[in-house]
Amino acid sequence: MDIAGYLASIFIGIALGLIGGGGSILTVPVLVYLFSIDAVLATAYSLFIVGITSVFGSVSYFRKGLVNIRTAIVFGIPSIAAVFLTRAYVVPAIPNEIFRTGGFIVTKSNLLMLLFAVLMITASYSMIKKDKATTDEKPVKQRFNYPLILVEGAFVGVLTGLVGAGGGFLIIPALVLLSKLPMKEAVGTSLVIIAAKSLIGFFGENGETAIDWLFLSRVSGFAVTGILLGIVLSRKINGDKLRPAFGWFVLVMGIYIIVKETLIQ
Repeated sequence: MDIAGYLASIFIGIALGLIGGGGSILTVPVLVYLFSIDAVLATAYSLFIVGITSVFGSVSYFRKGLVNIRTAIVFGIPSIAAVFLTRAYVVPAIPNEIFRTGGFIVTKSNLLMLLFAVLMITASYSMIKKDKATTDEKPVKQRFNYPLILVEGAFVGVLTGLVGAGGGFLIIPALVLLSKLPMKEAVGTSLVIIAAKSLIGFFGENGETAIDWLFLSRVSGFAVTGILLGIVLSRKINGDKLRPAFGWFVLVMGIYIIVKETLIQ
C-alpha cells in the first residue's frame, strides 16, 4: 500500500502540472486510504504537500511572466487569513464525535472526509464541463471586483483549512472571471496563492500531534517529482483535453468516499 501511495503521489503532481488545478484534491484520499493516516492529520499533511508542490510548480510560471503579483496579493490575503484561522481555531474546536444514531457514529474524521467528498464532486463538475469563459486567452484590461474577490478568497481559505485541498478548481475560474486574467496567467497566479495559503495554514497548526517529517518529506518529494514531470509533459500534451477524464475520475473517487464513510464503516 505504501508503494501504491508513493506512485499516487507522483500522479498527483503530474495531474497538477498538466491541468493546473484539481490534482491536489487527491492528496487527502491518498494519505487516508493508502497510507492509513487519520483524516484530521491527513488534512494537515496535505497542506504541506500541496504547498511545497505548488511552490515548485509556480517557478516555471514566474520565469515566463505568467504570475500576476497584484492579483495574488488581493486574492491571497483573505484566503491566507481564512485558512490560518480555520486551522488554528475551527478544526480544533470540532468535537471528535459529532453524533450517533443507533450503531452509526459520525466522527470528526468522517465529517471531514464527507466534506472532502462533496468538494471532490463539485470539483469534478468544473473539470468535466466546458466553460468558454475560462478558455478565452484574449488580453483584457484587468479590473478587480473587490467584494467578490474578498468573499471568494475567504471561502476558498476556509475550505482549504478544513479539508487540506488547494482549491485550484475554484481559484482559477475566479481569477479569470473576477480579475479578467488570461487562463495561463490565472493558473500561474493560482499556484502562488495555493503555495502561500497552504504552507501558512500548515505552520499555523496548534501542533497537538507530532509531525512525521521523514514521511512528509518523502511524499512531498514524490509529488514534486510528479509536478516537474507534468510541466514537461504539458509542452507535448494538451492538459485541457485530459481535464474531463480526470474530472470523471475525481467524481468516482468522491462517490467512493461517501459510500466508504457512510455504508462501509
